[in-house]
Amino acid sequence: MTIISRIFCMILSVAFHHLLGLDSMSAQATPGNAPHATTSGEERFRSDRKGRELTLPNQDAAFSFAVIGDRTGGPSDGIKILAEAVDEINLLEPDLVMTVGDMVQGYNQQVEWLIQMREFRGIMDGLLMPWFPVAGNHDIYWRGDGKPPGEHESNYEQHFAPLWYAFDHKGALFVVLYSDEGNPATGEKANQPASQRMSQRQLHWLRATLAKASDAHHVFVFLHHPRWIGGRYGDDWEKVHGELVRAGNVKAVFAGHIHRMRYDGPRDGIEYVTLATTGGAQSGIAPEAGNLHHFHLVTVRQQQIAIASLPVGQTMNVREVTGRVSDGVRALKGLQPNFSRRFLVNEDGGVDAFLSLTLHNPTDYSTRAKLRFSSEDSRWIFSPMRLNRVLHPKTSVDVLFKVFRWQDSLDLSWRNPRCELQLDFMDEGGKVYPLKPVQYTIPYQIELPTPSVPNLESVVELSGAGDYLVVNGDQLRLDDASMTVECWLKPPYLKENQSLVSNLDSKAGFLLGILKGRPFLDLFLKNGEILKLIAPENRSVKLRQWQHVAGVVVDDQAFLYLDGVRVAEQTLPQGMYQGIGPVHVGAKGSTEKVKHSFFAGRMDGVRLSNVARYRAPHFTPRRRHLPDAQTQLLLNMDDIQLLWIYDESDNRAHAKVVGGTTVKADL
Repeated sequence: MTIISRIFCMILSVAFHHLLGLDSMSAQATPGNAPHATTSGEERFRSDRKGRELTLPNQDAAFSFAVIGDRTGGPSDGIKILAEAVDEINLLEPDLVMTVGDMVQGYNQQVEWLIQMREFRGIMDGLLMPWFPVAGNHDIYWRGDGKPPGEHESNYEQHFAPLWYAFDHKGALFVVLYSDEGNPATGEKANQPASQRMSQRQLHWLRATLAKASDAHHVFVFLHHPRWIGGRYGDDWEKVHGELVRAGNVKAVFAGHIHRMRYDGPRDGIEYVTLATTGGAQSGIAPEAGNLHHFHLVTVRQQQIAIASLPVGQTMNVREVTGRVSDGVRALKGLQPNFSRRFLVNEDGGVDAFLSLTLHNPTDYSTRAKLRFSSEDSRWIFSPMRLNRVLHPKTSVDVLFKVFRWQDSLDLSWRNPRCELQLDFMDEGGKVYPLKPVQYTIPYQIELPTPSVPNLESVVELSGAGDYLVVNGDQLRLDDASMTVECWLKPPYLKENQSLVSNLDSKAGFLLGILKGRPFLDLFLKNGEILKLIAPENRSVKLRQWQHVAGVVVDDQAFLYLDGVRVAEQTLPQGMYQGIGPVHVGAKGSTEKVKHSFFAGRMDGVRLSNVARYRAPHFTPRRRHLPDAQTQLLLNMDDIQLLWIYDESDNRAHAKVVGGTTVKADL
């Protein structure tokens, strides 16, 4: 169950309790009832429909309380974490809040202690429910001249509470102990075994208090030091544990001090729980192992208790996420940098270019944009590397930056230049809602030396398991009036669905492929429909021999060819809506990701044209295509140059190799 789910369940439990208006006198549940048993004789479930009977929760007086950890020992801004925890606890509305000590930085004299006490109480008094202090070493230890007997004990009892005390609530007893009475021989207060002992006076009080609460359903004990750990916390806890066991109704003991979460139970039916921090010094080395700022939420029922840890900053206020916030963040999801142009990468890998990008805020609220330019290839230099801009409602911002790369080489260490965009939506009250960062490749066009025509025809070989070629769609000039997409293929076997060439852009573009052995062409139309042309069953693709497949769009007609024979034709009712997405060879892709339908086998002669090259029922396809003015992409697969296959069209939209794609001579 996620943190949010647990919180939601807890809120429902507390809300149910308040709805019933139960007090401590009505908190007795029927003995033997399980927390989720039905209650006979009550007509609590109502409907005018018949259906499966549902099990209703028990109507016992469940309640909850929160426990916060140490606030001290860390940086001064830890007080802000405490304040955030107070706000989150108020969202959950437990009956009460407990501490486990170390509320003020302490280790000081009177004036400083009083200032810190007022700061802590000022924040805690913002709780909507009562809260109860526990004395820790930071709250008690005095440093400097004028140390009084008991150090800060008198200040603590005057401004916080007695050093030990107890109270009842809804059939439960809450006991607060004092773990810093000091060395019984010298009175020294220190974090060492000789000082970690309980006086006979406090022990007698505890024994008498537990005896008077023998009818309590649950007893919860709170102190600062987790003395049961032993070691530097002494060997004095066993006598206290014995008293708790003899009472028979002590369910849990809570402590802090060590600034990391720890569970040591159950022991003799008692759960020992140590909290980490709520603003105190925190390493954060392993949050999931309890090194974090948090608070506990304890749900109490007659038969059981439940304990959950809620990280500070994870509890959400449902009422803050208004329709405007939700819609505003959703609108920002589509915001992406619009780069002014592609920059040129020279044959030697050198780049020296100024670029600009535009960000447009479509919402009615201000948005903060954080840009970071980087690459895993250390030869890239960006100036500046980071930029922050505030986008006012319905406005655009232009950003200028420089891209530089050393004239070294195009080698296997090449990595794309990247732009990371992180957006913060800000509502009318100034609250910030961060969106997850999104990475974009800064668009570039690469210069490659013209490959020589090989003596033997070269082809590309794809495994069918994630190998493909991809071409930037915005480097091509395709239109809706006329188009030809074609390729040569030689499959060793046929999968059910394989893609040959596609340029899908959401619900626009084309897809040339093979379905159950038959070539097909999918065209996305302006009316939202998909027009499918597919060859008849007797015109399937053959294995282990070269075949030519072509799709043609001209005016209001679409044709599909296999080896120069028209195998399907249809009328376009409203014309084709041409996509602008990346062109994928050997895979079905889109602007978002490559999805599936990888082609297995050899391919050659991939050509895209903005003209209808074939209209007759029959033609003889050329084994090697030549570029002309209408050619938008031509991959004759003559050579792989590092990560790209050369495009012979005037666009020089060289195809990037993905996966284990290889070029081989077609023997």
